Amino acid sequence: MSLVVGRATGVMDRVLAEARSAPPSTSPDVLDALIRLAADGHRAAYPLMRSVLDGDTVPLWTRRPALAAMLAGELWDPHTHATIADWLVRAGRDAGSPHLLRLGLAQSASYAVLTGDLGRAMAAIAEEEAIADATDGHPVTYHRLQLAAMRGRREEALPLFASVTAAARATGAGQLIANTHWAKALLHNALGDHPTALDAARQAVADGDLFLAGFSLPELIEAAVRCGEHATAVTALASLTERTDAVGTPTGLGIAAYARGLVTGVEDHYRQAVEHLDESPLVPYRARARLLYGQWLRRAGRGRECRQQLRLAHEMLTDVGAEAFARRAAGELRAAGEPARTRSGPGLDGLTEQEVCIARLVGTGATSKEVAARLFLSPRTVDAHLRNIFRKLGIGSRRQLRGLPGLGG
Repeated sequence: MSLVVGRATGVMDRVLAEARSAPPSTSPDVLDALIRLAADGHRAAYPLMRSVLDGDTVPLWTRRPALAAMLAGELWDPHTHATIADWLVRAGRDAGSPHLLRLGLAQSASYAVLTGDLGRAMAAIAEEEAIADATDGHPVTYHRLQLAAMRGRREEALPLFASVTAAARATGAGQLIANTHWAKALLHNALGDHPTALDAARQAVADGDLFLAGFSLPELIEAAVRCGEHATAVTALASLTERTDAVGTPTGLGIAAYARGLVTGVEDHYRQAVEHLDESPLVPYRARARLLYGQWLRRAGRGRECRQQLRLAHEMLTDVGAEAFARRAAGELRAAGEPARTRSGPGLDGLTEQEVCIARLVGTGATSKEVAARLFLSPRTVDAHLRNIFRKLGIGSRRQLRGLPGLGG
């Protein structure tokens, strides 16, 4: 059951052992794909995993959505991840299913974090929590971990990591602990605390979780390189390369290329990373490739080229709200002799997740009554939130919410 709902930590080996002794299925299924993956690696297992995920007639996510989302991550396929999240939200709303809708909103938030739409992530989290409160559902927290890590606010992230870890250990939720390790690695690499990032990334990779282990490898490589642990970085790079070469997506190839550049110091690897990731929807990782390339160029004494890359990296990271990575880019840009621009105009920094959700809904034309029904609030409460939103953003009408950065639909 844990595997079916996407909680593979600690159960994968037992499930596969039982599956190997079971009668063969009439057609390949997800267990066949996972057995092939465990036995023969990603290159051999990729065609079967892709076939199982897409399905001959019905895609896997219509039957096993959580597991399908993990497989999409394992295949470095953000486009399928987006398709799964969108399908879940539509199916949940159409069927009136709080369970499906909450899963869809959680996956939407996760995808939005990875693509750099942090306003959308905050709105999805707020709606998911409203439904959970109204239905007495168990809290879902992995999307909150991802958002906190990507925003890069240490004072907000660390207490959340600590509380989630304590709750996960109390309930034996291994997958959530692995999510916390990945989030810690991402946050501390962004903050430049690479020893802490290295420790967290090692733990995130250790259990071999679908999606999480592979996606933690770039964090492990960057932290290991910065800490002078070259052998660790080389071993992790070999594992990452085996995974990403097998699937051949721009996202996987690009992230692996900048990790390779960190290990080898070869300029072409950074160039390849930028080229591949320009075709990926994962904007924060596109920006990180340019940040790392800019750092390499600055150290090579190529000032004009490095400033171009660092300027683009800083702009992208600032625009998506990846604050700690943006500060890193700003510091590199200053070291290269150019001041970093500051963000102007109203932003989301002072809004709560619920306020972001309300602002986005109102910005699309929803009435207070419609917003109230969606978030299980009273219209009067929605109007009170709107007054706070207007005050914080320095605006005076609903119409002005349309088009504000981070509040797009």
